[in-house]
Order: sequence, then C-alpha cells, then structure tokens
Amino acid sequence: MLLENIKRLTQEVEAYAIENKEHLEAFRNTFVSRKGQIAALFDEMKTVAPEQRKLVGQELNQLKQLAQQKMDTAQEALEQNATPDALAGLDFTLPPVPNALGTRHPLSRVREDIIRIFERIGFNVSEGPEMEDDWHNFSALNFPENHPARDMQDTFFLSKNPDMLLRTHTSSVQVRVMEHQKPPIRTLSPGRVFRNEAISARAHCVFHQVEGLFVDRGVSFKDLKDTLYYFVQELFGADTQIRFRPSFFPFTEPSAEIDITCLICKGKGCNICKHSGWVEIGGSGMVDPQVLENCGIDSKEFSGFAFGMGIERITMLKYQIKDLRLFTENDARFLRQFEAV
Repeated sequence: MLLENIKRLTQEVEAYAIENKEHLEAFRNTFVSRKGQIAALFDEMKTVAPEQRKLVGQELNQLKQLAQQKMDTAQEALEQNATPDALAGLDFTLPPVPNALGTRHPLSRVREDIIRIFERIGFNVSEGPEMEDDWHNFSALNFPENHPARDMQDTFFLSKNPDMLLRTHTSSVQVRVMEHQKPPIRTLSPGRVFRNEAISARAHCVFHQVEGLFVDRGVSFKDLKDTLYYFVQELFGADTQIRFRPSFFPFTEPSAEIDITCLICKGKGCNICKHSGWVEIGGSGMVDPQVLENCGIDSKEFSGFAFGMGIERITMLKYQIKDLRLFTENDARFLRQFEAV
C-alpha cells in the first residue's frame, strides 16, 4: 500500500506545473514541507514489514530528492527571470531610444593643435597641480602680498588653508619648471584654471589656458615676436596679421597684449572686433629678472620670454563660437557640429 502511494506522489510531483512564485509555494507546502505528503509517508514507515523497509525506504528517498530538486530548479528559474519593480509595465517590444553621441570636444581639438604647433619648434609640455600654494601662483611671479596686481584675479582660496588656492593661471607650472630644471627651458603649459567670475557668454569661473616659456642665453623680444608670428599663422592661416600693444604684467617686463586681425571681417571692421579690425588673444613679455632669481636662475646670464592665451578664446575665434557657456553644457547638438573638423 505504501509503495502505491509513493508511485502516485511521484507522478503528481512530475506533473506539477510551477509557473510563478505562488505555484512554487503551493508545491512546497504540498510535498516538501514538514507537514507535506512526503513527510507523512515517512511517518508510515513504522508500519512496513522489516523485510520490505529497505526497498520502501529507497523509493521514498528517491521521491523526496525528486521533489526537492524540482523545487530548487523552479526557484532558480523564477529568480533569473524576475522583472524588477522599476521595469514592471514597460513594453519591451518598443524600439530602443538611441544614445545621443557627440564628437571630440572643440577645446580638446584646439588644445592639441596648439601643442603640435609648438612641438615643431622645440617646446615640450609641462603640467602641474590645479590646487596651488601662494608662492607658485603669486609670490614667485612678482606679486607682493599687498601688490594691486593681485586684485586683477579674483581667486578661490581654500578655507582650511588660506595659503592654498585654485590656480588662477598656468604660470604656476612655469615656476615649478624653472625651480627644477636648468636653462635652456622651452616649455608649454596647458591646463584648467579658476577665477571667481560671474558666468556669462564671455566669461566663466572655470576655463583653460596655455602658457609658453623660453629661457636661455641671449633670448630677446624679437624671439618672442617671431615665435608668436609663427604660431598665429600656423593656427589661423598665413594671411593672419599680429600686433603687440604695450601692457603691464607683474611677471614680465616689457609686456604686451597680443592682437590678431579679426577672422570674421579680415581686418576691415565688424561688430565682433568692435570695428577695430583686431581681436585680443593673450598677453606676453620678457620674463622679469626678479622672477628668474626667485626660481634660482641667474638673470645676468639668462633671459627669457613668456606668453599666455585662453584656449576658449582661441577656439571661439577659430570656429566663430559666440557663447562661452556652450563649451560646458555637454549639448550633443553643439558637439556634432565639429564632426567634420
């Protein structure tokens, strides 16, 4: 009689369909649990004749293993196919929404173009920390503590250490190079800088600069002019003119602003250049002897020139972009305009 019940339950276990969690729980309660039918059959073993217990016990153990294996397999399958609550109700037959991809950022393109141009005339690339100390960002560059030139740059100082700040220019990298390298030095320092400025179409609190430095014996202002003439014509075209306007920078003497002919009107005058025919791209000058001395370089033996430009300004001129904020908005429509550049 017990063997017949075992065969009957074996057929029921094999035929039982488990399609969801409710079916699984019902199967467990009916067959596998301590109060299930298989456990009840084990209780009846005491009524089996001693000579039949081995055979009946083997059949009953096989039934128990069959039920347990079926329950484990069904549970694993249900867990693998489970749909998260966040995806419930979604129609997976709908076509996917394609990712909106842009292209290489125009600032990256122009940065690499500038580096390639200067590498052809012997400049290497140097980098430094974006979080600087006062010495490398100001004092070594001829900015005394009470110098009014410090007011020219609205600086982000770190509250935990007032001597530390977010660099306002990459000239700090040039100081580090001069401190650890003997002339001749010919280096280009591109990087991100920070100033406390209101964000607008023409200004941002985070932007990029590239600054160049050349220190050696007999370096003159003519070397500076020839270098920048070469750069401007390589980047903007052979018909681009350049001019130098006297200016003031604490770390160079003499100093000059760098202007080029307007790329829109070709020097004829338009709204972009305020009808002057010229647009400013940066500053330059001969390295102040005191800056050389601050960095451990003998100013009586060596001289040098330095220049600096905003990469955003160069990019806006090169591609005729009128709003600085476009560079940081990550708008794929804006970036796709440069696929063919």
